[in-house]
Parts: sequence; C-alpha cells; structure tokens
Amino acid sequence: MITIRNLQKSYGELKVLKGINLEIEKSKITTIVGASGAGKSTLLHLIGTLDKPNDGTIIINGTSLFQLSDNELSKYRNRHIGFIFQFHHLLPEFTALENITLPALIAGRSKKEAVARALELLDFLQLRDRVEHKPNQLSGGEQQRVAVARALINNPDLVLADEPSGNLDSENARKLHQLFFDLRDQFQQTFVIVTHNQELAKLSDRIITLKDGLVVE
Repeated sequence: MITIRNLQKSYGELKVLKGINLEIEKSKITTIVGASGAGKSTLLHLIGTLDKPNDGTIIINGTSLFQLSDNELSKYRNRHIGFIFQFHHLLPEFTALENITLPALIAGRSKKEAVARALELLDFLQLRDRVEHKPNQLSGGEQQRVAVARALINNPDLVLADEPSGNLDSENARKLHQLFFDLRDQFQQTFVIVTHNQELAKLSDRIITLKDGLVVE
C-alpha cells in the first residue's frame, strides 16, 4: 500500500531522516518506535503530506505524493488520509458532531450525508449521547474518540496517529488501542502509529524501529 524510497529530510544542517526505505501493508497496524529525536514524527508528517522531503519518494496506492501540486496534495490529504494527534486538536467552539463532520464538508459532501456518517461513527464509538457536547464538556478519552471519528469521516485509505494515547490514563489508553484493532478488523483500516507505548507496539502487526534517522528493524 505504501512504498517509501530513499526518504531524506533535513532542517538546516540537521539531517533528521537519512534515507528511509519501507513497504507498509494495507489493513495492518504498523507502529513506529524509537528514541526521541529518531525521526518518528517527521516520517509520519511526510507520509501524511504535512511536510515535504528533501529527497526520496512516497507512493500510496500508486499515487506518488510529491509529484502532486500543493492544491492536489491538499485534496488528496483530505480524502485519503485521516489524522489522530496526541492533543486532539478539536475546535473548542464546535460540538462533537460539528468537529467530526468538518472534513466531510470540506471534501464537498452534503451536510445530510456527513451527519449520517458522523452519527454512524458516534454509535460505533459509543458516543451518541455526546453529539451536542463541546470539547470542554468531554473527558480526555471521549475527546480522543471524537478525534478518531473525525479521522474516519471520509473513509480514508490510511489513518496516521502521533502518540494518540500519550495524554490518556492507562485505562483509556487500553480502550483506544483496542478501538484501533476493532477498526482494522471491521473496516480494514490501515494504521501507522508513532508511539512510545510498548503495550500498543507489541500488539501491532508490525514494529518499525528508527534510530538516528534510519530504519534499524
């Protein structure tokens, strides 16, 4: 599903990624682990087209990402990639339902269609009674599940998660990890997850270890 060849990224004189070569399978949960500064989040951001490499290619389902224009990349990201971040990044003035539907509306789907899909996800995530709640009315675990629903609203080919359970207590972290496996099993979602959580890494289908900007798996 994802082919990465000779991926390199520098910030000024600092070389963060030094030639990453990877194949990532569809409908699997792949975790990326390594010490702080190894390049994990940088790699995730490049896969998600949030940044561009200095050299190398990333191909997802036959599309070479960095041959696309900025406008094409924005559309691709919205329709094919879902993001889950450690700090949720929910819009505080919007309800749970509004936060979830926003990417679908940006993609040009009708409000009726977007709401129907959002409610389906809220049911699956056991959040139907939180539809009209704003983020400050939700627990940390509930906020993260809303963020998961937002990531899934456009039925993306790929879900990228950066330390998704980093701000959760152990019980909510365990529930979130189980949710990822349920989504993989029921919807054949493909996940690439940067994590320091050893429990999640050990449960994943594959662990990729980065060290000093290189894969040491």
